[in-house]
Amino acid sequence: MKILNKNKNCILAEEIFLADNFLARLSGLLNFRSLDKNQAMILRPSNSVHTFFMHFPIDVLFVDKNNSVVKMVRNMKPFRATAICLKSKFVIELPIGVIDLTKTLVGDSLQIQ
Repeated sequence: MKILNKNKNCILAEEIFLADNFLARLSGLLNFRSLDKNQAMILRPSNSVHTFFMHFPIDVLFVDKNNSVVKMVRNMKPFRATAICLKSKFVIELPIGVIDLTKTLVGDSLQIQ
């Protein structure tokens, strides 16, 4: 599975971890020490995230039902929480710097293959 930014014609991640039930979303990245540059976690459904007890910062994309980015958080440090994003249907957690490296913007269309 991989995540593509269709507007920028680039790959955001090629190894995806899916958290699509309550327990998986609750633990999320807590058991990870880091994410490699090609990894990401999708939390579905989700409209907010926290980094309580995490060991590393992340980039976060909030994505709507049409797979469009509706909100971004760069460099979200441990022990933080986002506000609820009502338009978000799922969240993608990425290694720090991926948003800037790929020039991803709000409104970009993503494809999950």
